[in-house]
Amino acid sequence: MCGIVGFVGKKQASSILVEGLSKLEYRGYDSAGVAIIDNDHINVVKCKGRLKNLENKLSEHPLKGILGIGHTRWATHGKPSDLNAHPHNSQDGTISVVHNGIIENYVQLREWLTSKGYKFVSETDTEVIPQLIEYFYKGDIVEAVMRAISKIKGSYAVGVICSKEPGKLVAVRKDSPLIVGLGKDEYYIASDIPAVLNHTRDIYLLNDNEFVVITKDGVKLLSEDKKEIKKDVYHVTWSANAAEKGGFDHFMMKEIHEQPKAIKDTMTSRIMPGKPITLDDIKITKEQIKNIDKIYIVACGTAYHAGIVGKYVIEKLVRMPVEVDIASEFRYRNPIIDERTLMIIISQSGETADTLAALREAKAHGARVIAVTNVAGSTVSREADDVLYTWAGPEIAVASTKAYTTQLITMYMIALFFAQNRNTLSQEEIEAIKNDMLTLPEKAKQMLEQKEVLQKFASRIYMHKEMFFLGRGIDYAVAMEGSLKVKEVSYIHSEAYAGGELKHGTIALIEDGTVVIALATQTSLYQKMISNIREVTTRGARVLGFTVEGNIDMEKAVDSVLYVPKVNDILLPVLTVIPLQLLAYYIAVQKGCDVDKPRNLAKSVTVE
Repeated sequence: MCGIVGFVGKKQASSILVEGLSKLEYRGYDSAGVAIIDNDHINVVKCKGRLKNLENKLSEHPLKGILGIGHTRWATHGKPSDLNAHPHNSQDGTISVVHNGIIENYVQLREWLTSKGYKFVSETDTEVIPQLIEYFYKGDIVEAVMRAISKIKGSYAVGVICSKEPGKLVAVRKDSPLIVGLGKDEYYIASDIPAVLNHTRDIYLLNDNEFVVITKDGVKLLSEDKKEIKKDVYHVTWSANAAEKGGFDHFMMKEIHEQPKAIKDTMTSRIMPGKPITLDDIKITKEQIKNIDKIYIVACGTAYHAGIVGKYVIEKLVRMPVEVDIASEFRYRNPIIDERTLMIIISQSGETADTLAALREAKAHGARVIAVTNVAGSTVSREADDVLYTWAGPEIAVASTKAYTTQLITMYMIALFFAQNRNTLSQEEIEAIKNDMLTLPEKAKQMLEQKEVLQKFASRIYMHKEMFFLGRGIDYAVAMEGSLKVKEVSYIHSEAYAGGELKHGTIALIEDGTVVIALATQTSLYQKMISNIREVTTRGARVLGFTVEGNIDMEKAVDSVLYVPKVNDILLPVLTVIPLQLLAYYIAVQKGCDVDKPRNLAKSVTVE
């Protein structure tokens, strides 16, 4: 959530800060602002709403200066407003702060600072930070920031400037992402790499409790005990163009169309005919795999749905018990974890706060952790025992598409890797699944060619206020993701149900004209799903059915049907979800919704 950008250099900071913030819009926000030092004075411009509002305000009141900080805010404490927008200043106006995260003890700090005579003007937790820094400031801004941070509990990435030391930018992170960009005679801080990619490809990835001090002369990294840190430079290899729309109307549509390549890239060098599955630098041994007696898959949102597919696949192919948990619930239920437990963490950004907390809980109890993430150098990737990257490339739209399908691919690869090491499948069975997997990129392209059916169905039902998704077995997992996509981008109330649960209450909601999306791709459950479809059509539901090529009798049971190419049943979620993503997209476009930046949502949820 939120986005931080900071700049120190020789150029005017204003345009660079706004450009950087524009590259972070995908993170979700409801206000934006910048603070720039000019002639030993901090000038702040901030406002509620889209970044365009800030740009308009800056065109009316331009700011000069070569050092500054910027922020896009997603409200946690205090409603979206000009006053609650970041940056926030200290009472005397000499210190300005941007902050991502949540200060858990801000109420106590605010009360204590109030008793010292400090007055607060916003409803935010963030405002305690500049006030606290001002309280501790005795001529050294770095010392003051360190002392203030030592009093703060919670998660944070913080950028600080001080008019009394106008050539210096100080930053620190804990549990919220922050990177440092290293340009030629200019330096940056940012919440994510795209914000600086037009200016530099060389960055430092900050770890928790690391401070950075930036001046025109360079960058100094410090530990919380003030010792200087030496860190390797991370060089970004992907193109800045990867974060542009490339001729599509929306990032979401571009990223849906990038799935065949992303699927192929995620399998490249890992899945090869006639060769064992190789999972990069995963160091878990055959003996360790055999000693595992329980697997947890822990994630949030779309990644959680990928985990549910993973449960089906691992239990089927490896014959090991798997639990799938919502990360925000996991550590609060006192889960049973020991050294024979394996946790698979799934997070597109690698910075999801709840997922990261679950990872740390598992490691504290001796479990081994495998991280599945799209972002190299992310916190999750650094803290897990092993990491498997989904080579999806940058995903800008808030609603995840290609990240999900590549997460599914990693679930299949982990399942086959474990089956290979535990001898639960013959080599012939493993090879057959691998060969089918290698056909998925081409078959995903075929799914993208079926837009006409989806557009027509979307045009007929986009004004409906609710929808239902039905499926059985692994289709139910995909139905959950399809339903989430509709909710996210079109704001239609949508629910997914297991087909067999219809008669246990849900069917009471079916009436004439109710929209139902029915998935019937699994061979062993096909006839049961046809029966479920008839149960809703006889009550007047309008049904779009999904099934595998050859099941032409589906046409007699539904209003419209979309066929999926034949492939091993367990791999069908990769193909089935693509038209569901397209359907959600077309409904949202018909309704005039902001497809790439749905209301109230953020791409990277870095607070609990």
